[in-house]
Amino acid sequence: MQKEKFLDLSLEEVIGDRFGRYSKYIIQDRALPDARDGLKPVQRRILYAMHEEKNTADKGFRKSAKTVGTVIGNYHPHGDTSVYDAMVRLSQDWKLQEELIEMHGNNGSIDGDPPAAMRYTEARLSPIASELLRDIDKETVDFIYNFDETTLEPVVLPAKFPNLLVNGSTGISAGYATDIPPHNLEEVIDAVIMKIDKPQATVEQLMSVLQGPDFPTGGIIQGVDGIKKAYETGRGRIIVRGKTRIENLRGSRQQIVIEEIPYEVNKANMVKKMDELRVDRKVDGIAEVRDESDRTGLRVVVELKKDADAEGILNYFFKNTDLQVSYNFNMVAIEDKTPKLMTLPQMLDAFINHQKEVVTRQVTYDLNKANKRAHIIEGLIKAISILDDVIATIRASKDKADAKRQLIKAYGFTEEQSEAIVNLQLYRLTNTDITQLQKEAKELEESIKTYEAILASEAMLMKTIKKDLRDIKKRFKSRRGTQIEEKIEEIKINIEVLIPSEDVVVSVTKDGYIKRTSLRSYGASNNDDITMKDLDYLLGLFEINTTDHLLLFTDKGRFIYFPVHELPDIRWKELGAHISHFTSLEKDEKLIQALPIREYTNNKYLLFITKNGMIKRTELDKYETQRHGRAMIGINLKGDDELLNVYETKGYSDIFIASNTGYGLWYHESEVKPTGQRTAGVKAIQLKDGEYVVSGQIFDDLADPSLVIITQRGAVKRMNLNDFQKSTRAKRGLLMLRELKSKPHRLVGFFTADEEDSISIQTSNGEVHSIYPLELSVSDRVSNGSFVIDTDHDGEVIQVWKEPTYERPFQENKEE
Repeated sequence: MQKEKFLDLSLEEVIGDRFGRYSKYIIQDRALPDARDGLKPVQRRILYAMHEEKNTADKGFRKSAKTVGTVIGNYHPHGDTSVYDAMVRLSQDWKLQEELIEMHGNNGSIDGDPPAAMRYTEARLSPIASELLRDIDKETVDFIYNFDETTLEPVVLPAKFPNLLVNGSTGISAGYATDIPPHNLEEVIDAVIMKIDKPQATVEQLMSVLQGPDFPTGGIIQGVDGIKKAYETGRGRIIVRGKTRIENLRGSRQQIVIEEIPYEVNKANMVKKMDELRVDRKVDGIAEVRDESDRTGLRVVVELKKDADAEGILNYFFKNTDLQVSYNFNMVAIEDKTPKLMTLPQMLDAFINHQKEVVTRQVTYDLNKANKRAHIIEGLIKAISILDDVIATIRASKDKADAKRQLIKAYGFTEEQSEAIVNLQLYRLTNTDITQLQKEAKELEESIKTYEAILASEAMLMKTIKKDLRDIKKRFKSRRGTQIEEKIEEIKINIEVLIPSEDVVVSVTKDGYIKRTSLRSYGASNNDDITMKDLDYLLGLFEINTTDHLLLFTDKGRFIYFPVHELPDIRWKELGAHISHFTSLEKDEKLIQALPIREYTNNKYLLFITKNGMIKRTELDKYETQRHGRAMIGINLKGDDELLNVYETKGYSDIFIASNTGYGLWYHESEVKPTGQRTAGVKAIQLKDGEYVVSGQIFDDLADPSLVIITQRGAVKRMNLNDFQKSTRAKRGLLMLRELKSKPHRLVGFFTADEEDSISIQTSNGEVHSIYPLELSVSDRVSNGSFVIDTDHDGEVIQVWKEPTYERPFQENKEE
């Protein structure tokens, strides 16, 4: 009984095998170039189809649609769009260093405009493309059957110049991607010749002739080390920037002129981005952005306002637009049917080895052809020397075949010679013709000697390759367009130059509404009448500059960094923009503090106080960040802890911390050693179970502020600081209330206060009352103060806050 044949395979093995086959096709037959001719299969098929159709540079243009049809019908059974797109790219002089197809009509633009349909455009091979195909009919490369086995197509083109480096390549396949930049034809040929003469030449030596990429769009490359690394390893990074100049205009005005842009950058998108920066006022000083490009060349003009900093604006463009981009080498190509990450010497060797094979096969073909012709010439000369006998023999023969047999038998001619003799035309029997035959025989003899010498000596073979390369270099000479600079320039942007410096009013509310208002809008309004939602209140009201920054802190210990110029400019009478427009906070996360910052220095500190009695001090410069509008960790909170207060200090402040049970602790900030940004801090005050911190206040260590407490029963008490004794960190502190057995007072709020301060008190019934604490008389430490809220009528006190005054935090700095 015959056994059934089944394979027991795992799913991973089957999928791996099938995907592997698919990947092999994608890699070898679609997306990656061959290291020998630098072409992907579709490009090779397009060029070969045009060559076969005699659609060459010495003949007229032909409809692109006809070529696309030939390619699809004979070689590349894919969509016409993909074939036409590949054909168009081969004609674009801003994509290829040496375009391989000449096209009449719209073949797209550097602005990303699509080409005209293939029925409208006409194309032909460019002169240099013929160098890729030269001698293809001399058996220089292998041919395989096409997809339906009706015709043959080449596996690779003879490629008489190193197209892979000259025109570069880009593509993405399964598991591999390639990015090979274009290079200058003359430099690449010089590098090939150097590699032939010195097979062990180092990358450094090769770079003495091949400086680096040469993009068809010109521009400036920065970073010779990146080029060297790419040539040594196959991977590397360089910076490419446009070529610009600053022109002076009348009236102290200037303009930036851009004449070249980085490779593969869409000019229209770049100009649009620049104009958006002007419209959004991200950069101050731009009057107009114009694209003045025409048939004579690329030209983008950025006209500046009077006395604008042209260098600063140009640097901003380099950093924030495609006027400067990074280019990453990833030099992957197919060698021996395998994708390889190739170094510069390997790419040159792949081309040289290909040329050795191509030229050997070409010379072998020419030698065989010359030998055959010489053999026939020898027979013809011999036949003419015995012409009468030959004619008599032919006349006596029955037919052509018999004539050939008789000639071979009677005179010793070969099959090939007798064929040539019987086909000889009568006019060739003149005296002139015998001279020409003898001349041709002599020339053939010399050619055969040359061919045999080349095949016998590798040195002669290499000499032939070099001669051919020098001839191409001479015929297709091209100047380097891309400038190379050794170092990558560090771009420094002076923010005060780029952002319009303007004093503005910034308000931040507890519920997260933020706005930036001009001094004019603020001054024209009733300043006390700020638009807010019910039960919302101000956390801060500052007159600061657009070049300053704002740090917003939340009860979860996180902070958000905002450059003031990026805050929305909103009229004073309007509500403001909610923080959710700029960043995402957690569902129950609330803002607790807003701090304006002008300079991040290490002689200033941020002081954090938490509900569970922790305190932390960190240098202010640790909080400088470039991540705008993103919540980041300011203090590491443990468990259910909450951040209550954040203050900016100069290192000589006093701290007073109050707990809900009425204990107060006073000590100097030097008790808290500075730690890092993400630390949790140290114990601020000794708490018992169920106790928590209500608030911590800071004041100058030479000041003598009034201390104000508010309890849940509606009592407010004002005390003098000298009723307390200065202590050290993490102690229990002194009691600030008289303990009652029934309905004891518990702190809801604690503040330091001066004459201008107003405190708002919110009760459980939603009532809000305002008091001026300095209107109250001073109470001693063990009293419970005065009742200012009728809790039976309004409900218990649930929230208190000090109304922020209009601050000018940096006014002193200005006066200095």
